[in-house]
Amino acid sequence: MATLHEISDPADPRLADYRDLRDVELRKHLEAEHGLFLAEGEKVVRRAVEAGFTPRSFLMAPRWLEGLADVLGTTDAPCYVLSEALAEEVTGFHVHRGALASLERRPLPSLEEVLEGARSVLVMEDLVDHTNVGAIFRSGAALGFDAVLLAPRCADPLYRRSIKVGMGAVFSTPWTRLPDWYDALPTLSALGFTTVALTLADDATPVEEAVAGVDKVALVLGSEGHGLSARWETSADRRAIIPMREGIDSLNVAAATAVACYVTARR
Repeated sequence: MATLHEISDPADPRLADYRDLRDVELRKHLEAEHGLFLAEGEKVVRRAVEAGFTPRSFLMAPRWLEGLADVLGTTDAPCYVLSEALAEEVTGFHVHRGALASLERRPLPSLEEVLEGARSVLVMEDLVDHTNVGAIFRSGAALGFDAVLLAPRCADPLYRRSIKVGMGAVFSTPWTRLPDWYDALPTLSALGFTTVALTLADDATPVEEAVAGVDKVALVLGSEGHGLSARWETSADRRAIIPMREGIDSLNVAAATAVACYVTARR
């Protein structure tokens, strides 16, 4: 069972994993260096531990101890107990969900491992917004997609904000980073997937037509600013669009993904 440690000093060195959570660049460096990630909120902490990730420690207000007692009973990691005001001083924001956990990262699986048995896959190219990455994981999990693949420059799906927005979907959805950006889509095609790029290209067809009759499909999603690169747009097997009205040409990438996942799941 986790050992409880009451904390009264915000400078306590044992709280190093939880400091300055609003500083994205600092956190990316710290988490990569130490091989950790943070889960926030009772449900997400529980899902992370139940998915088999090893806790380094927990940080929570006293009122959350009872609700997470069963989780704390599965590990000997330390649990730092402090007031919500003190937690805000340590983390840099109001931890309104009351509980945080620091967990160890795992080595990423190979592309072949992630795609084994998969029929519906999401592929992200250079999405840099952690909220969008988390929302895309959530849509994929909710609508039955089997795996997620990320280009090398995509935002970290294990960053705290991504995990929170995705409601922990990153823990249950197989995912990895693509080892080769340039030939990523031809590689997926060679593995039997029809790659369908969401794009405003002139030859794009409505997404329901693009995925009709397809057995194994990979929906390809571009970055928030410029969409897909020319290389990925032209190397995709098919190009698809979500038809729009009222002079709107596109949706936010997270919203577009939810629509495309729903249509694809019903193919």
